[in-house]
Amino acid sequence: MRLKNRKAVKNILTYLGLLLIIIIVDFPFFQMVSVSFKTRAEALGTTTFFPRHISTDNIIRVWMQTDFPRNILNSIIVAVASTVCCIIIAVIAGYALSRFKGKVFSGYAVLLLMLQLFPAILLLIPLFVIFTGLGLVDTLFACVLAYTTTNLAFSIWMIKGFMDSIPFDLEEAGMIDGCTQFMAFLRIIIPISMPGISTVGIFTFINSWGEYTLASILLRSDKNITLTLGLQKFVLQFTADWPALMTASSIATIPTILFLVFAQKYLIRGMSAGAVKG
Repeated sequence: MRLKNRKAVKNILTYLGLLLIIIIVDFPFFQMVSVSFKTRAEALGTTTFFPRHISTDNIIRVWMQTDFPRNILNSIIVAVASTVCCIIIAVIAGYALSRFKGKVFSGYAVLLLMLQLFPAILLLIPLFVIFTGLGLVDTLFACVLAYTTTNLAFSIWMIKGFMDSIPFDLEEAGMIDGCTQFMAFLRIIIPISMPGISTVGIFTFINSWGEYTLASILLRSDKNITLTLGLQKFVLQFTADWPALMTASSIATIPTILFLVFAQKYLIRGMSAGAVKG
């Protein structure tokens, strides 16, 4: 009985400690949401955490009187398109690296590892020169191409790791039953690899959703900028519209939070499945 009581007390203390850590880590987020419900005078003139009078004027102003909804739509288009393109290419390339052997495939695998060593900041000038020559600057398509290519190396290696854990005997069994290798790939390998594909999709979406540096180089006009650049418009030369900025930032986090809530189980399943090979 005493052991059960000690275990219960230990669990309670553990959960309380974890709750305290979560509150400390997420305190800036809570402060951001709190400021978004304050008036401008209260946000600049008080230091209280909770608003004295909850106001929705900032939400109405950001959503109805600015181009920020358009910026969110641009981010959704870019993030979804980049995720879909990255998944398609990574699945095909990961399968090829997993199933086919030779100098070409080995060299390509080494090249992917080398690409992971270079910081993304080195790609800014070459990408800008290339997209300028192609006439793609200030288009969402340029961001889709850039985000797809920058996420491909990680995505291919992750998909390759999942497919390495799938026995080739399953494909052989499918081909004995009448499938071609391509049909076995579609009907057997892809369904089994869905945890890994989901993990790649989650990481690519999050990276594309919150990316700022490439977008600031490639996008110019207000109608094409994404939400990370849209947030910058609330920062003036000598000051910042803090209530509007906090409101826009809070709105920008909603899609990411919802996406993670629904995709969390696939992320955990994918990471745990990829950790075991056999």
